[in-house]
Amino acid sequence: MADTADGAQPHPRWTFLTDHARVLRLIAADPRIRLRDIAAGTGITERAAGRIVGDLRQAGYIGQVRQGRHNLYAIVPGRYLPDPGHPAIPVQALLDLFTRREFRNGEPADAGG
Repeated sequence: MADTADGAQPHPRWTFLTDHARVLRLIAADPRIRLRDIAAGTGITERAAGRIVGDLRQAGYIGQVRQGRHNLYAIVPGRYLPDPGHPAIPVQALLDLFTRREFRNGEPADAGG
């Protein structure tokens, strides 16, 4: 991909993670997150965020409990990524990749150097 005039690489129009995976990551990072914050953090509408949260809840990936005026979400342990034709990969492995490593300048903090 060619660099832009300022030397930065342009962002592709696609991502490696689906919106569902990105929403799940945000919920794992903040179980009290609001739909508007999910929408802002993923670049989707609040309506789409609500639909995805509903999908994840119906599929058994998250639980949802009402606490006063807010929702409290919980990741359901022991679930696997829905990836037909590939070995079962635990959802927790994906979440660990994003929640337990700190990245600096696009590289893991523990990368040599």
